[in-house]
Amino acid sequence: MENTLFYGDNLDILRRYIKDESVDLVYLDPPFNSAQTYNAFFQEKDGTAAASQIRAFEDTWHWNTESERTYQELVTRPGKVSEVMQAFRTFLGQNDMMAYLAMMAPRLVELRRVLKSTGSLYLHCDPTASHYLKLLLDAVLGQENYRNEITWKRTTAHSDSTTRFSHVTDIILFYSRSVTHRLHPIYKPHKESYLRSHYRHKDASGRVYRLDNIIRSQSMGPRPNLAYEYKGFRPPFGWRMVLKKLQEIDKNGQLYWSKSGTPYLVRYLDEQEGEILDNLWDDIPPLNSMAVERLGYPTQKPVALLERIISASSNPGDVVLDPFCGCGTTIDAAQ
Repeated sequence: MENTLFYGDNLDILRRYIKDESVDLVYLDPPFNSAQTYNAFFQEKDGTAAASQIRAFEDTWHWNTESERTYQELVTRPGKVSEVMQAFRTFLGQNDMMAYLAMMAPRLVELRRVLKSTGSLYLHCDPTASHYLKLLLDAVLGQENYRNEITWKRTTAHSDSTTRFSHVTDIILFYSRSVTHRLHPIYKPHKESYLRSHYRHKDASGRVYRLDNIIRSQSMGPRPNLAYEYKGFRPPFGWRMVLKKLQEIDKNGQLYWSKSGTPYLVRYLDEQEGEILDNLWDDIPPLNSMAVERLGYPTQKPVALLERIISASSNPGDVVLDPFCGCGTTIDAAQ
């Protein structure tokens, strides 16, 4: 099923075509605001909008007989999903949010089924529904498999209300199928302010470097194997590394002695991978109206955002699945 684009209801497609534990990574960005037009890219042969899409996107988020039927199917199966859906029903009643959750629940159940034991799932949403979806994901994938709530700064500050702070972020809920999931370290360039404050030195060849601590502090506790003398210097609480490693550093010219006789580790900027990525993603700008990759899809995400997720949680040759697809950014980034 690699390199395949399915057209239809993703719940039906998942159940009919996608095998158990066959997918390495799932990214989904399910639309929530049903006032948007999401079916702009698929048309019938005569040029009119596809009727099946119109029905799907007009009816999904209003409580109706289909929502009730789906809800009843979910709650008749014992387990955490049944329990959380009943709790949602008690709290929300039969409103649009409840209809949305009734739509999402069976799809998330199917996505868990198709994920490999080493697989991961990233659900992209806005704060309107993220707290409900997190509870639902806890029920589907297990609270113990929750990894991160990633905050993506999707736009710059703007004045859109006098009653609340400007809304500039989206939420990406990161879950795994098990503890054996993949997660490759991702680095981003250091900020200019950090470079100016830390990498303030140059050697004779012009290489930029910083001086880093190489001795232990009292709070780190005693380590007998690190309490040794080197070139007449014995730190009060020992070194941060074994003698052999320290000798290698010195041999490579990366041990610096200050005028006061204190040793430091020389860290060259060109040998650093950058700043390790955390769960605040504020370095990927949104698509502006002039962006080359912009297609006009209402909720299009930058390719760089999907490239980051795919690089972090998959390997070349892995199967990546986007059940909502949108305008195909995940497909483009994965390819």
